Amino acid sequence: MIGFAEALAAPEVVWSLVDQGFQVLAFARRGKRTALHHSRHVKCFDITPPEEDLKAALSELHAHMVSLHASFSEYRHVLFPLDDTAVWICSSVSLDPDWMLAGPCGDNVSLALDKYVQVQAAYDAGFKVPNTMLAITSQDILGTRQSFPLILKPAKGITPLENRLYRGRSWICGNREELEHAAVEWANRAPLVVQPFILGRGEGVFGIATSKGVRAWSSHRRIRMMNPHGSGSSACISQRVSEDLKPPIERLIERAGWHGLFMIEFLRDRSGTAWFMELNGRPWGSLALARRQGLEYPSWNVMLVTNAQTDIEMDRPGDEGLVCRHLGREFMYPLFVLRGPKSKALSNWPSFWKAARDVLLVRYGDTFYNWRRDDPKVMLSDFFYTIRDQVFKKKR
Repeated sequence: MIGFAEALAAPEVVWSLVDQGFQVLAFARRGKRTALHHSRHVKCFDITPPEEDLKAALSELHAHMVSLHASFSEYRHVLFPLDDTAVWICSSVSLDPDWMLAGPCGDNVSLALDKYVQVQAAYDAGFKVPNTMLAITSQDILGTRQSFPLILKPAKGITPLENRLYRGRSWICGNREELEHAAVEWANRAPLVVQPFILGRGEGVFGIATSKGVRAWSSHRRIRMMNPHGSGSSACISQRVSEDLKPPIERLIERAGWHGLFMIEFLRDRSGTAWFMELNGRPWGSLALARRQGLEYPSWNVMLVTNAQTDIEMDRPGDEGLVCRHLGREFMYPLFVLRGPKSKALSNWPSFWKAARDVLLVRYGDTFYNWRRDDPKVMLSDFFYTIRDQVFKKKR
């Protein structure tokens, strides 16, 4: 059982599991159609959105788990969270002995969801970490002595507030006026981390932690983000894992007692320094690029849960220079560029015509997110829902 079905990586996770012989169900937010609803390989069921009623969401998910086990008692059952909200939900739902969790548990839930905890663990492991301040009140933000530009991010990816799960937003501030505006919008809802805003190139390092250490290393860098102001990538390219990053990653993973897949995000500045940004303890948005290289992180993750001695080895290193693009996000990229920057900190904003040209130029060998020949409705519906969600995001 995977969820939420709305997660960007959900289709690729389903296909990875199905190809290894798993039977897959997915839970989704009631009232929200997703690309996964159009897949022939998975059945979706709805629960109350935890952003509306957390107790109801937990109760309904548990009821589905009990019902599933009663109907298929001869099977082994695994609960696999695909996004931060699901990590919180799956670590909090009452887990019967017949179920296994393929996600963070115990202290690693905090490591997976709390950026301030991550920053401290990354510093101890030897990463380059931006100067980070934890802000509880507006006075903390307005009294900061850090130089502009700054970025303000939720300290916790998910925060429970009055029987709802709250997911905060980020602000980039190029001057005092923008900082004061951000403080008013934030309104002390939940703690923030304040860091210098670093211009650079986003990179990710991926792997799977086993009893024998980290296996199946891979890496990519972002070619462009859907929203240059800050968002997930719309196009990325595979690259060799930087050898200088492996030792601190291994220290971080070993000290945390981490088990299963992980992704660590970096920002490489113009001098070449790789700054630690965050740890993701669940499937990441660009999972399609890994799978195009034969890196089946989702199925390996579940296999490790069902058998801790599963041997994860790659016959060959991942391909370098492989490009993977998200059709809906690529469509939105020039539109975000046309809208323009929201902060004076973004001084190198791309031109609209270059953005349009980059998106329209499809090179031989380019691959795409969420495409499968025997499941074509997924990519088509994902394109539609991506546009819908971005256009009506503010209204929602």
